Formats: sequence, structure tokens, C-alpha cells
Amino acid sequence: MTNKRLFHRFQIVELQIDDLAFEGKGIAKIETEQGQYIVFVPNTIPGQKVKVKMVKVKRSFAEAKLLEVLERSEKEISREFNPIPGAPYITLPIEDQHFYKRKTSIELFKRIGKISNSEDLLDEFLPSPNNFNYRNKMEYSFSAVESNPKNGEESDGFALGFKKRGQWLSVESLEKDTGMFDAQLENAMPRISDFFTSRNHQAWHPKQHDGFCRFLTVRKSFKSNSLLINLVTTSSELEKFDLEAFKDLLLDILGERLSGFLHTINDDRGDRPNTSDGNRKLVYGQDTLIEEINGLDFKISLESFFQTNPASAERLYAKALDYVFEKELGERPIVLDLFSGTGTITQLLAQRSKDKKIIGVEIVEEAVKDALKNAKMNKLENLEFYANDVGKFLLENPEYHGKIGTLVMDPPRAGIAPKTLRKIIRLEAERMVYISCNPATQARDMEILAEAGYQLKKYSLVDQFPHTSHVESIALFERE
Repeated sequence: MTNKRLFHRFQIVELQIDDLAFEGKGIAKIETEQGQYIVFVPNTIPGQKVKVKMVKVKRSFAEAKLLEVLERSEKEISREFNPIPGAPYITLPIEDQHFYKRKTSIELFKRIGKISNSEDLLDEFLPSPNNFNYRNKMEYSFSAVESNPKNGEESDGFALGFKKRGQWLSVESLEKDTGMFDAQLENAMPRISDFFTSRNHQAWHPKQHDGFCRFLTVRKSFKSNSLLINLVTTSSELEKFDLEAFKDLLLDILGERLSGFLHTINDDRGDRPNTSDGNRKLVYGQDTLIEEINGLDFKISLESFFQTNPASAERLYAKALDYVFEKELGERPIVLDLFSGTGTITQLLAQRSKDKKIIGVEIVEEAVKDALKNAKMNKLENLEFYANDVGKFLLENPEYHGKIGTLVMDPPRAGIAPKTLRKIIRLEAERMVYISCNPATQARDMEILAEAGYQLKKYSLVDQFPHTSHVESIALFERE
């Protein structure tokens, strides 16, 4: 048998997981006459025996989709939480999670970033201050197709929880605390489901595009320990929907912790909570929350981009600022913050360096509006925000060439477009602090920066999302 015919697409097989690669891809190693054949299976743990479906088959490796864990790993421990697809490693001790995140990131920077001494340049691995119930936002889905998490069988019904892993149709109902968000609210999810089923309301059917209940989006402020809730429905059953009774239910569950309740009508066929064909009404309280990061206050709405784990974000920003201010900022008058989002880093820079001009650039106009409001609330004046694509901004403002002492960038998960990175390099900033939520794209850019004369001095890893495969990286580069 040759490697080419070892498996075929859509074949169902059982495998033993031997190791873990970057982004939580379990590795099954199969010895053949032609050598070792590798199968990558996301969301698996070394030591597990799993049933998988082959989705991509190549000569020397394959990629498979997890169908079922047949035998647990000896590393795993039992948890009392409601298991969900979004926390595949919650049964793996946090020390083991940290070990794999550190190991795979070091290997990634060595292989893709061509950083041969990547292990020596690792400054710190910063764990999350809270390993459980750390998230400040969660989006729950309603569905008329319910999936049984124990056997995977689907049936018509009423489900409120999270989509079954790897598909968009069915939802696994939430019975109790997941260990990821707010325990008080999640333990009351059966009560919320009962409210609608007892009144004969229908859940949204993604295939048939009908039904009433669609989403329940919740924001949390750790500063005030309060929640902002948005119920998203269609207009199909409004005549029998008792909005006041549902508000009273939320107050009964949360009491004074309910900061605000909104009702959004969304008749779009698309499967998203934001609506382009409907309206939103504030039913109770306020439509924003106040959160605090490193001593600054930020007003956030349901749609605001904001760090999902604020306590861990404080550690991330503190480390980034340490890198920025490790040396004197020098005589160059400008600090540039690219991909600035709602301006968290921009404002922290402005707070720490009042004799410099801090400029934030972000393409999302709503984020820039939030940034301006928050800067005013925090009484910071030595900063400016521009709503523009980073590449276009650099092209339209050549006057900044040679005037940037330190440049901070925190791009989206896809990384920095090559053309934009070349424009950033042409600014000839003395130092760069590069924050990344995807070390794979950061590693790709490391090689380009090195070719342009920027040497990686050190980097730190931050565990922003315990029990997931994600890890953030902060890297310091200096121009030779």
C-alpha cells in the first residue's frame, strides 16, 4: 500500500493522537513502509483515541474532522462545567495547555519566522489571571434543530446554546455554567428556554428561514459586575411576545446586575445578530457598559470591539508598554499606533508619554468614534485618531517618514497585507512593537522585517483564551 492510497476523502477512521501542533491541531503519526504519515485533527488532545472523517488527503499527510472522542487521554481531568465546542481543552490541566502553547509557538517562529534562537528570545509566558469565567462577551444561538451532545443525533425542537462543532444548522442546548462566561446567567439558561417554549414561540430554523427566537447576545463589565443583554428575534410572533414579562424574567435572574436590556428585530435571512433590515429598542436600563483597563475607563456597546478577556488584556498591554518604554523614546516626535481599534493602546501610550504626539489609525469608523469618546472621558489630549485603511493612511501622509520613533501595531488575525507592511517599513521607525492574535501570520512577517533590517530582540506570549488553542504574542523589533 502506498501513502497515496492510505486513506481517501470522507473515509471514517479511528486514530490515536500522539502530539499537538500549532492552533490545537492534534497529530496522529502512522508508520508505513514509505515512512511516517501524519494526520492533523483539530480540537484533540495527545493520548486520545478518536473517530474522524478525512477531509483532505495528500501523499504525506491528511487533515481530518473530529467526530467523536472514543477514549480520553490520561492527561485529562473531569470538569463539572457544561462542555461546549468553544472550549475543547477545558479538560486539559492549564499547565499542560501552557506547555503546548509555548512549545508550538517557539516551533512556529523557528520554522516560518526563520528565528533559529526563538526559544532563547522568549521573554515571558503570561498566563491569564482568571482561567475560568473570564470572557466579557458571549453570543448564544437559538435553533429549531437540536443536537444531542452525547450521541450527536439531531431532532426538531427548541435549542438555546452553541452551534454544534463544524456546522451551522443545529445547536447544543446549554444546561449550566460553561466555565467560560457568567455562571449566574448560564445556570439560568433552561429558565430562559422554558419562557419561550411555554408560550409556544418557535426557534429560528436556519434552513427554512423562519421562526422567532434567533440570538441572545450578552456583554459583561467586570468593573461593575453587570450585564447588558440583547435579545434578537424576527417580527413573525411579535403579537404574542410579552416583552415586559421577559424583562421581568431577566431581572429575576440577575437582579441589580442587569445593566441594560435591548430587543432587536432581525428579519434578515443571514445568520448574524446584527441587522440590516430591522430595528433595535432599549427596553430597560442603559445600552452601554463601562470597563476598566490599566486605570483607564472605556465605554463599550454590544458591537464595540473590545478585548474579550480584560484581566489578561491588562497584562498584555502592560507588557507592550514595557517594550515601548524600555528605552527613551528619543527625539522623534511621533508614536504611531496602527490597527488601533477602539484606541486602548493609543490612550495608554498618551497617558504614559504626554510630551509625544500619539496617532491611532483604524479602518472601522465606529471603533474610531468609540476611541474619541473614550479619550475625552479619560481627559487625554495628546493624541489623534484617523478612520482610514492603514496602507492608505501611510500613502496619504508621507510627512511622517523619518519622524516615527516607536511604532505599535496590533493587526487583525489575517495579519498585515504585504503591501501595507512594505509601507510600514518605509517609515523607518526606530523600534516596532508588534502585537498579534495569530503568531502564524506574525511569524510570516518576522522574516520580511528581518530582511528589511529589523531585528527581533525578544517576545512574550499571553494566554488570552484559556481552554482554546489561541495565544497572543508581543514582539519587539529594533532597526539595525
